[in-house]
Amino acid sequence: MKLKTDLDLKNPNGRPPWRCLLFLLAGALVAVAVGAFMFAKDLLCVENGPPAADVIIVLGGESVGRVSKALELFKKGAASRIIVSGSGDADFIRQQLVRAGVPRDAIELEDQSRTTKENAEFTTRMLQERGVRRAIIVTSWFHSRRALNSFLSFGPEIQFSSLPAYHEEAFSAEASHVFQEYLKTAWYFFHYGISPSRASRS
Repeated sequence: MKLKTDLDLKNPNGRPPWRCLLFLLAGALVAVAVGAFMFAKDLLCVENGPPAADVIIVLGGESVGRVSKALELFKKGAASRIIVSGSGDADFIRQQLVRAGVPRDAIELEDQSRTTKENAEFTTRMLQERGVRRAIIVTSWFHSRRALNSFLSFGPEIQFSSLPAYHEEAFSAEASHVFQEYLKTAWYFFHYGISPSRASRS
């Protein structure tokens, strides 16, 4: 009986089958990653709802673009009050807004939340206590879908608008945020039941 040699175990191109499978898998992963980044604004970003409300909610975590967007909306008269949500940088964001001309007494802090879920849970509680019916959420574009869906989960009776901030970042930084956001969106769906399809893009 003839024993199979190494050559017998290779495909006609001289490469072991497992190596070909690895090349195909790597190619598929690269294609998925490129597609996920190219279509990120369609999949992760939500910009909808009326540009007028009772309050503007600014989420902490990235201050420059979000502060600029909130300031733009406030100066246009979109709302007369601002809530800054997020532990760590809430007071810093308030200081930036005050320096830009927003009256200090028009800004309220929710400085206990450490995650997007807690942003939504704690801030929505404040809105419900104050009888707020309409609110605008300001966050980064890649974070807007998960943020809006989180707020909708805790305050379905409130009309939330999503008017995200778009700001220039280095490609590596933006790509990192985008891919992390896909993972976080999946985690929120499986762990908290917050569906990424609840909010619709305008």
